Amino acid sequence: MLVKECMSTPAITIDSEEPMSNAVNLMKEKGIRILPVLKKGQLVGVLSDSDIKRASPSDATLLEVHELLYLLARIKVRDIMNKNPVTIPMHFTVEEAAEKLLNYGISGAPVVDDRGDVVGVITQADMFKVLISLSGLQHRGVQFAFEIEDRPGSIKELTDVMRAAGGRIASILGTYDRTPAGNRHVYIRAYNLDRARLDVLKETLKKKAKMLYVVDHSENKREIYI
Repeated sequence: MLVKECMSTPAITIDSEEPMSNAVNLMKEKGIRILPVLKKGQLVGVLSDSDIKRASPSDATLLEVHELLYLLARIKVRDIMNKNPVTIPMHFTVEEAAEKLLNYGISGAPVVDDRGDVVGVITQADMFKVLISLSGLQHRGVQFAFEIEDRPGSIKELTDVMRAAGGRIASILGTYDRTPAGNRHVYIRAYNLDRARLDVLKETLKKKAKMLYVVDHSENKREIYI
């Protein structure tokens, strides 16, 4: 999936000359944590809730309320923003975007087109939505986890058994992380399974691969074998 398919758009932005108080109000109103900062329509920085917290007077301040309001009105967005914003190209894949956010230790970033114009924002919340979508969780059903041999046809052997039990495959995910050489972990979510044959299905699958766990999201039941 490409970033342009899952980013938050249109991007909510703020001008660099706006007072910090306006940024605070905008974040609260929209329920967001980062704001791309523009100057004459061009991206010049990013303002996060962390930037605002660092610039705000502490609770222990001796300033009066009117003095605090005056101070907040004088602080400009340009004074506290990150002037070297990390950006994500709109044609990046979601996993490329996730890797970049992780490497920079940030919770989100502006998304830009080929001209460098801001077209959206990608955040951790957007990533979670993608994970839910790609994993097929919205179908509930049953997720089976296996350690299988890394050979042609090994996944098909499992999905054929599930389909024979009336199941439809919502998603198949796999990884080589933390697996013995020559093996891989596979996570298959199926729904519309024949409930009366579920126990027989599990026993049949166990004969074909090492089962790690079964999570029945429809019944909220879990069987852990690791």
